[in-house]
Amino acid sequence: MPHKRNNSIDLPIVAVLVLLTDLFVLIPELASTPIRTILGLPMVLFLPGYALIAALFPAKDDLDGIERLALGFGLSIAVVPLIGLGLNYTSWGIRLVPILVSLSVFTLLMCVIAFYRRAQLPSEKAFSVSSGDVYAAIKEPVSGQSENKLDRILTIILVISVLLSVVALVYVVVTPKQGEKFTEFYILGMDGKAENYTTLYTLGDSGEVIVGVVNHEYELVKYTMDIRLDNESLPVPANAKSFSLEHNATWEEPVEFTPNSVGDNMKLEFLLYKNDNLTVPYRDLHLWVNVTGGV
Repeated sequence: MPHKRNNSIDLPIVAVLVLLTDLFVLIPELASTPIRTILGLPMVLFLPGYALIAALFPAKDDLDGIERLALGFGLSIAVVPLIGLGLNYTSWGIRLVPILVSLSVFTLLMCVIAFYRRAQLPSEKAFSVSSGDVYAAIKEPVSGQSENKLDRILTIILVISVLLSVVALVYVVVTPKQGEKFTEFYILGMDGKAENYTTLYTLGDSGEVIVGVVNHEYELVKYTMDIRLDNESLPVPANAKSFSLEHNATWEEPVEFTPNSVGDNMKLEFLLYKNDNLTVPYRDLHLWVNVTGGV
């Protein structure tokens, strides 16, 4: 005798969420919206585990709804790294599209298996979720109609714990912790290496070094440079006098200078100021040079 069709809504919802996630990740116009993150979190943290639980335990008596929700999170945390580990040994590697495709195929395959296994059971024994069941599950702990008060309290605690975990994870993903804020400041010789600097000059002749600045300040920064010889300012080329950099951006340019006095072991300083604070240098570098008066 054929079994009555199972009209559960949980598996179709899982399949729809997987397909929506694929669309919001793969289509550039949709990938730039916050919905990508909202859909991506369940795709990684819940859907694969829930689909696997549905495939393994198709009967209503195997697990109740709360247990399936809790195990869905737990198994997803176990399944996703294993899929990533498997991809690591393939030519695709651990990249966004291979991971997305693998998770989608796994989750949809588990949904198909779960649907088939539930269909083999009598409708009264197969696990199913209807819109009425969802409403009743939410209303029962709140209204106090459950016969076992302890079960009602534990159910509420479990639901709250799961929700708090998801909220905490969303917060961590959306607001990642910033690392140390700093600026790289370096001088290279004209061959692009930190050596072979010219240290002997004739008065009136120009010298040149490569100066580099890398912004790791997690914000847009305006930099101002000053060059001094024995504490006396020298003219700074327009390309180096003032410039702005976004976070993780690099500025590296040849900087020309002309010594204006004669002496031995003179301190040639390159001073970098940050955001128009010209009182104290933010970073400083120096070379020791000799300048002769020529013929």
